[in-house]
Amino acid sequence: MTIYLPIAELSVNVFIILGMGAAVGFLSGMFGVGGGFLITPLLIFYNIPPVVAVATGANQVVASSVSGAISHFRRGTLDMKLGTVLLIGGLVGATIGVYIFSWLRRLGQLDLIISLLYVVFLGTVGGLMLAESLRALRRAARNEAVPLKRPGQHNWVHRLPFKMRFKKSKIYLSVIPILALGFGIGILTSVMGVGGGFIMVPAMIYLLRIPTNVVVGTSLFQIIFTTAYTTIVQAAANYSVDIVLAFILMVAGVIGAQYGVRVGQKLRGEQLRALLGLLVLAVGVRLAIELVVTPDDIYSLAIGG
Repeated sequence: MTIYLPIAELSVNVFIILGMGAAVGFLSGMFGVGGGFLITPLLIFYNIPPVVAVATGANQVVASSVSGAISHFRRGTLDMKLGTVLLIGGLVGATIGVYIFSWLRRLGQLDLIISLLYVVFLGTVGGLMLAESLRALRRAARNEAVPLKRPGQHNWVHRLPFKMRFKKSKIYLSVIPILALGFGIGILTSVMGVGGGFIMVPAMIYLLRIPTNVVVGTSLFQIIFTTAYTTIVQAAANYSVDIVLAFILMVAGVIGAQYGVRVGQKLRGEQLRALLGLLVLAVGVRLAIELVVTPDDIYSLAIGG
């Protein structure tokens, strides 16, 4: 069954799009990531124009993140105060990111820059997460003592000024690194169409020392509003959000996220990190191959202006 996408200007198989949305929603709920780092490359692999894939992928992230965040809120694993501070930085970053996106589009280098950014970010983050989680799994298998990283344990981040207490996360931390993290994620959301969870989750765990059970729900909370804002601004500034594609992805993503949360609750932290690292690395490698392999159609025609 095919359906025509008015903004992307092509026909697609609706069941393939539904499958993509459900799979990404499932992974979003399980890992606490928005899923944009997956849905955008998947749409590009399916020949959706990168400009549309980025803007519409961000829209799908909203739906799957809402579904997952509600589940975590009910379980009491969502720090609203911490999420609000992240959100303030995220909205500022998203605004700047939309201008960067428009500038790259005018230069005609948007497709290349998006692919290169995905390869660099996914390869780096996926490799680091996989290496760390494998070390943790080996220590667990050998019954070795694991260095304990308690919430609030001090490092250079905790010596920064303008501190605030976050009772749910049990930390007393400067708002500077939290705002900076949200700001960076906001830019990535606008330029790459990602929720940014694949960077935010590791940063909150390893840099800010926030408990893993709170990180997942709080990450999804910030992703909801940052990506929703980005979608609105992208639609107004670049006319690149395909509402038909977005609706299909949203419906499937909401359903998939509910099942993902249930599965994620049954896995240990190091197992989740290992699976997420493998997934992120695999997508990065696939995109890298696309950049160096000679395409089937060397020449293409496009309407200018």
